[in-house]
Order: sequence, then structure tokens, then C-alpha cells
Amino acid sequence: MKVKTKKRAYKASNLPPGTMAYRGKKAALKTVVDIINYSNAAFKKIDSNNVEDGFNFEGNKQVTWININGLNNLKDIEKLGEHYNLHPLTLEDIVNTSQRPKLEEFQNYIFIVFKMLYFKDNDILQYEHLSMVVGKDYVLTFQEADGDIFDDLRERIETAKGRIRSQGADYLMYAILDAVVDNYFSVIEAVGDKIEDLEANIFESKADNTNTPSQIQYLKQEVLKIRRSIFPLREVINKLEKLDNTIIDEKSLSYIRDLYDHIIQVNESIDLYREMVWSLMDMYMTIISNKMNEVMKVLTIIATIFIPLTFIAGIYGMNFTNMPELQSQNGYYILLAVMFVLFIFMLIYFRKKKWL
Repeated sequence: MKVKTKKRAYKASNLPPGTMAYRGKKAALKTVVDIINYSNAAFKKIDSNNVEDGFNFEGNKQVTWININGLNNLKDIEKLGEHYNLHPLTLEDIVNTSQRPKLEEFQNYIFIVFKMLYFKDNDILQYEHLSMVVGKDYVLTFQEADGDIFDDLRERIETAKGRIRSQGADYLMYAILDAVVDNYFSVIEAVGDKIEDLEANIFESKADNTNTPSQIQYLKQEVLKIRRSIFPLREVINKLEKLDNTIIDEKSLSYIRDLYDHIIQVNESIDLYREMVWSLMDMYMTIISNKMNEVMKVLTIIATIFIPLTFIAGIYGMNFTNMPELQSQNGYYILLAVMFVLFIFMLIYFRKKKWL
């Protein structure tokens, strides 16, 4: 079976550090800016295509969440970076979709990179690079294109459900990470269902023998890709929990610790499913081998039955003149009867041995 290879997008080489170069595949035609400004008593939402609309909320003692869709529009991201005084290396990592999850602490903000996984259009799993900049009273998130998992969070902010409207930007940071981690559970449960269904089909011999190896290989690649996206976030959240920064209020640390427990559980589930996928091929090959052994056993029994019959036929097929029974009038029928009895006897013997 021919294995298809795909081109990978690597980081641009021979560029100075801090140079912005988008290498992803989800190019947005224009920048989409979602702005939410809120406090315990106020709420304002702005949908725009101009990043400068998010420059007018400093100093109002409210929390501002600015979400940018479209990492390929580098000039808009650069404008936002200049306004919020983001380091050039931060801007480089924002548009570098191959960057692994990490956390960096700067003088006036915390920078977090992670991966967002969600299902879209006929249960196609989407992998999206997501960056977050957390300041004292603002949170900036950067996505590759439209579509995310934060609709429930936006609704909670708008309708003032829960405690989020009474908390600061650090709690919004936690809520965003919590939404991403909670969605990891949905993703791995769906992958787990696929693995269990394929395992049941293999065990019950319902799987298509020609297609099963490719299905197993696809699941193996998918689980490994999910693990590469999720596993480093454990280190990020652990580092976030131990961070000594004035941006993070002490009250938010308990929520971050709970989030760390969730990401540990996610990683344990992923490791379990990885082991299950790796064992699927062994199970498939074992079942195929058992089927082949059954076929060989039947063929061996048939050959064993006909060996003595062939032996008798071979002896009486020799062209000697003085062989016994050759001149007997009922010799032919006697020989057939002996061969038939011998055949029945061997069938009964193999049946008692439970070989048939």
C-alpha cells in the first residue's frame, strides 16, 4: 500500500530573531477583531475588522478581551503589538504555528502558547494554533481563522453568569484555558470511541481485512498528533501555578491548580488510548494468524485423511501380474469398502480429538 507523504510547514530559516513569518495553512482574507469589555456592572461588545478599535479601553478599570482571527495579516498584529508593547519574540511566536505550547513571563504581561482542538464539519478534527497575552486588565488571544470553542464563555460574560464578571483578567485567562482543556475531554472521548469500535470490529471479525491496517495507522497518527498538541500544556499550567506575578491574583491559583488536575487526567487518557491503538495491530495480526491456522488445520486434516487412501490406491495401481485380489471378482468393491471404512474411522477419530 502506497503511503502518501505530505509537505510540512517548517519555520522560515535565515531570518533574524523576532521576524514575523506566518507558515500556517489557514489564511484569513481579512482580520476579524472581537472585542469584549466588561466589569461587574457593565458590558460592551464590538465586532470589527480594525485592530485599532481595541486601543481605547485602557484605564477604565474594566477587563478587555480582544480576540484576533487571521494570523497571516501581519501588519495588524504588529500594530496591536506596538500598542501593547509586546516583545518582538512574542510576535514571532504568535504567528509561528509550529511553536510548541509554552509560557513566558515579561515585565508587563504573561505570554502563553497552546493548541486548540475541536470538531468541525462532519466530525473533522481541527488543530489550531492559539496564543494568549495576559496583562493587568486585558487579555489578547490570537487565532488562525474563524471558529473556536469560546461561545459558551462569551455567553457567560454577556449574561453575567457565574463569577467571571466580578473577576479580573487573570480569571479570564483561566476561563479560556479551562474551555480549551474541557474540550480536550470531548476530543479524546470521540477518539476513544473510534478505537473501541474498531477494536470490537476486529475482535468480532467484522472489519474489512484490506482496510483495517490503514484505519489503525490513521488512528495511531491521530492519537500521536493529539498527544503532541496536548502533552506540553501540562508543563505550561504547572509553571503558571507556581508563577509569582502581580498579574495573577492569589484567589485564581486554586482554579489553576484544579485546571492542572484536569490536564493530568487528559494526558493519562491519551496515554491509555495510545497503548490501545498500538495493541490494535497486534490484535489484528493475531486474529489473522488464528484464521490462517484454522484454514491450515482443515487442509492438514483433509490431507491426513487422504494419505492412507492414496497409499492403498497407489499399491493397487502398480502393474504387477501376481498381485493379490487383482483376479477377485469383488476385489474392487471390497477395496472401496475398506477405504470408506477407513475414511469414516478417521473422521470419528478427529472429531473425538476435537480437531474438527
